[in-house]
Amino acid sequence: MRFGIATLLLLAAAWWKGIPLGRQPGERRLWLVNGLLFFSVSFGVVYWAEQFVPSGLTAVLFSLFPLLVALLAHVLLPGERLRARTGAGVLLGFLGVAVIFSEDFRKLGGEHVLFGSCFLLLSPTVSAVSSVAVKRFGAGIHPISLAAVPMGICAAVMTVLSLIFEADRPLHWSAPAALALLYLAIAGSCVTFTLYYWLLRHVRASRVALLAYGTPIVAVLTGVVFLNEPFTARLALGAALVIGGVALAVSR
Repeated sequence: MRFGIATLLLLAAAWWKGIPLGRQPGERRLWLVNGLLFFSVSFGVVYWAEQFVPSGLTAVLFSLFPLLVALLAHVLLPGERLRARTGAGVLLGFLGVAVIFSEDFRKLGGEHVLFGSCFLLLSPTVSAVSSVAVKRFGAGIHPISLAAVPMGICAAVMTVLSLIFEADRPLHWSAPAALALLYLAIAGSCVTFTLYYWLLRHVRASRVALLAYGTPIVAVLTGVVFLNEPFTARLALGAALVIGGVALAVSR
């Protein structure tokens, strides 16, 4: 539902702005790659795995995404050779995320947690493949096209899967749930992914991927400010490592 709403809004924006869809070479192939890998498989795997895997551990495992993008870009993208400083920065940022959520490591021995964690590694892998493919073959394709249609594909795929596997589960609607859904559709999908694909046109893929390190820090600070969660020395150390790693990776 989140991606279905986002698709309708972005298609309306494309019509209003007169943005042509599906006319660039390879554009429709990238729709499929993005829709199936970056959205359907990646998000589907994360949402399924979080039934068993703690959110903190999920964040750590998905933080392999920048490293995987850097490695793939080194091989597949001309001009994006992996420098020692960039690699060290990416690894330092990953260490920072691991420190922030280190308390969740002890839950690896729980029922289904280890299997769910291993399965979850598929998410950053397919996301990295999709992002590098867009960087290499998506020149000239409008960011709204790269976001809108693939999210629509994901919405269709997930609708079919939900009807097959979850038809007996009722929906529980409330005002907070509806507002959360709209927030995810507009701010978390329309704005976020359009900007993401715009950035991929102008910035090295390995640098854009570093955005994944910002998510845990924002989540922690949001919890501290709005949910009165404690800000510990462990969180401060982890955040410092993440920021330092990103600064090292992007420095010249």
